[in-house]
Amino acid sequence: MNADKKVAFYTLGCKLNFSETSTIARNFVSEGFERVEFDEVADIYVINTCSVTDNADKRFKSIVKNALQKNEDAFLIAVGCYAQLKPEELAAVDGVDLVLGATEKFNVTSYINDLTKNNVGEIYSCEIEDADFYVSSYSIGDRTRAFLKVQDGCDYKCTYCTIPLARGISRSDTLENVLENAREISTKGIKEIVLTGVNIGDYGKGEFGNKKHEHTFLELVKELDQIDGIHRLRISSIEPNLLKDETIDFVAKSNTFVPHFHIPLQSGSDELLKKMKRRYLTDLYSNRVSKIKETMPNACIGVDVIVGFPGETEELFLETYNFLNQLDISYLHVFSYSERPNTAAASFEGVVPKKIRAKRSKMLRGLSAKMRRAFYETQLGNTLTVLFESENKDGYIHGFTENYVKVKHPWNPEFVNTLHKVTLTTIDEDGLVRFHFAEED
Repeated sequence: MNADKKVAFYTLGCKLNFSETSTIARNFVSEGFERVEFDEVADIYVINTCSVTDNADKRFKSIVKNALQKNEDAFLIAVGCYAQLKPEELAAVDGVDLVLGATEKFNVTSYINDLTKNNVGEIYSCEIEDADFYVSSYSIGDRTRAFLKVQDGCDYKCTYCTIPLARGISRSDTLENVLENAREISTKGIKEIVLTGVNIGDYGKGEFGNKKHEHTFLELVKELDQIDGIHRLRISSIEPNLLKDETIDFVAKSNTFVPHFHIPLQSGSDELLKKMKRRYLTDLYSNRVSKIKETMPNACIGVDVIVGFPGETEELFLETYNFLNQLDISYLHVFSYSERPNTAAASFEGVVPKKIRAKRSKMLRGLSAKMRRAFYETQLGNTLTVLFESENKDGYIHGFTENYVKVKHPWNPEFVNTLHKVTLTTIDEDGLVRFHFAEED
């Protein structure tokens, strides 16, 4: 029945969403659907939504519109965090036929009886308390790297965040499942695996459906390091209070884990960190950065930071700016605070005007560009290993070193998904690094 039916996918948001989209897509293919690109004509379009920022919400309508321009009779399905938080809003968008919540999205094909378009989108959405079981996921097939989900949900109560409302409690894949998925990925010719989740440092909690930690994140890292056939393992965003000295020490000695960490800060003001209900203060954060750099001087460290949180005065913003400026870090991911319904911060006093949020965001993005350039300059002359990507961008192929320096080279299709030792030489006008190939040992 499904042999001639085509399905396409669009993912908004984080690496975790990409891993889950890929898993949902494999379910469709196993039932006889043909997967096509989102810009092609399809019978079904599945949009995996995000609700971390206001912008992600707004993008949804334009994506729906683009799909219907390809095929006005296509059956449109919305899944993901926004679909769990605001199912009625998505169902009301013209052209949307089906909205599935946090648990239902993994059984999407069972909700398709026929592909006749609905006048109003149907909603199947659980209470978030029911999202207490774990579904393994990983992305594969469309990248030189795979995103491997190891954990889902969050028990933290950060006052700006909707993720616990969209994804439920913290829970983990079993160690056995993670290792099995990693082995499967390693057989596909993929060179790099990125570990992902909502709060991966909390790995082990809820591994067998209880609140206990059966294993720790360090135990997971040590076991993954033993798997043959994986060239690189990269840790995605990890909370500073959960990044332990022992994990940093192990990564420094590991053959496969790379010297790259992404550590959310959110604010360089202890006053605001307390209002955000983060589980650390700036002293601990500074210690994490210092420990990494002492152990791995060439490590790349990325930082998440929010500007315009309620109560962020000019003085407190400058406190954040100056704190970041003195840290030995490599780049920033800057987010302008956006009010999210049903979060504590939405009712806080001291709302920062959006124009000021935009100004502060611009300042930090400028600081990030300087930091990245300074980090790249410290790497010139170093011999590192580059994994090349698959895309031809204006006649160039790009790639990343193990410590996340982005390089460019004239396009050569033979380089796609290959590793090469290179010596970094210069930074070009685009802020990317040129190199020459190192002598092979």
